[in-house]
Amino acid sequence: MNKYSKLERYIFCNKDKIKISSKDIKRGDIFLALKGKKIHGNKFINESIKKGAEFCVTDNKNYKENKKILYVENIFKYLSDIALRKRDLYKGKVIGITGSAGKTTLKETLAFFLSSNNTISFSKKSYNNELGVLISLLNLNLNSRFAIFEIGTNNFGEIKFLTKLVRPSEIFITNIQSTHIENFKTKNNIAKEKSDIFISKYNNNRKKIYLNICSDSEDILLKKAKKEKNLKIIRIDKSSKKYLIKKILPFKNSYQVTLLINKKNINIISRSIEMHRLNNLLFCLAFYKENSLNINSILKRFKLLKPVEGRGSTHKIFLKNKKLTIIDESYNANPDTMIQSIKYFKDIKKNNNKKIVILGTMNEMGKKANMLHLNLLRELDKSIFKFVILCGEFFERSIEKFVNPRNEFIIIKNKNKIMKFITEKVHNNDIILIKCSNSTEVNSFAKEILKKEI
Repeated sequence: MNKYSKLERYIFCNKDKIKISSKDIKRGDIFLALKGKKIHGNKFINESIKKGAEFCVTDNKNYKENKKILYVENIFKYLSDIALRKRDLYKGKVIGITGSAGKTTLKETLAFFLSSNNTISFSKKSYNNELGVLISLLNLNLNSRFAIFEIGTNNFGEIKFLTKLVRPSEIFITNIQSTHIENFKTKNNIAKEKSDIFISKYNNNRKKIYLNICSDSEDILLKKAKKEKNLKIIRIDKSSKKYLIKKILPFKNSYQVTLLINKKNINIISRSIEMHRLNNLLFCLAFYKENSLNINSILKRFKLLKPVEGRGSTHKIFLKNKKLTIIDESYNANPDTMIQSIKYFKDIKKNNNKKIVILGTMNEMGKKANMLHLNLLRELDKSIFKFVILCGEFFERSIEKFVNPRNEFIIIKNKNKIMKFITEKVHNNDIILIKCSNSTEVNSFAKEILKKEI
């Protein structure tokens, strides 16, 4: 058996062995030496072997000969071939999650509940592009009962490509929002792109689709789904007769939420009423009911569920002997999620003169970027906060067009100056919301300030 056959057999017989960072390598792992923006992964092959890598795969011939190193001409094609064969071997239920926002949160939520009494596989981090999906397939545990994959897109054609790899039988579409609107131009185009995940010619395995129809763009999904044969549509919105949020009432320092689950009322107590989190819970309960799983296991574990890092996670930090609360929404942002986060922050039961909002630019908004940032500020200005700190050129332009704001909007250009301002101006027990797109100064600031977590 040659070393290529040994590698393939090793991938089929193991789980979670593929790594793309030498920092993550442990004994028995497989290191993918990929071409980066500045350097090639070959630079880290020796380090990976010293740390116990079983194999290193590269498409660059510039390395010292070693029996653990495998050269392939096209690393993505090579990995795709293996991933497809491993997917063919898998006999468990494959779940695909797509949508403009909330894919990772729903994936982590469903994985949290299912893992309590099932062996499961699920994509790590936000592995929803070509490389991430390939790694998730290669890391698949063939003995797991459920496998959960995120399937993302930032341009036309990506959903159908990734869907052909994953071939999920049960599909969640979280929402249709203005993410990557620069490429797609309209929400309707985003909806059409997302719909490829359940179109039979790309995915003959699909059996059920879970939808939350709240807008005309999401209604496009419903219309396309109804045209598909042998596809069961499960709705969790107000028009559903089986799964919906019936009412939300104040209850002591929390809320009592009444859910309709298969025509039966279920009451839960929730500290917050973030609708996307309640929708995720509803998605999971619907999945359990549709698959004859015991929903009591969800209801028992619901209070133990924690937000995903960068997506609403709460942190306590000390800054110059002052205790602060950070709500970290720094992973990503679009106009819809920005407004959701601000409304949630406004409704938190704490004096607004203790609340600080720090917003970073929303990326990939295209020609409408200035208008979308200005509209966001108008929405934010419906409430008055202690400070509103803005960072990024689109916010700077928007401020110039904003007439008579109620809040004092403070423009700060980089993470170091934001840190200096916060250090000097905050008081004990202030609460800070951080919301931004990736690769922004505010995102970098969030990483820095969270190092001070208690």
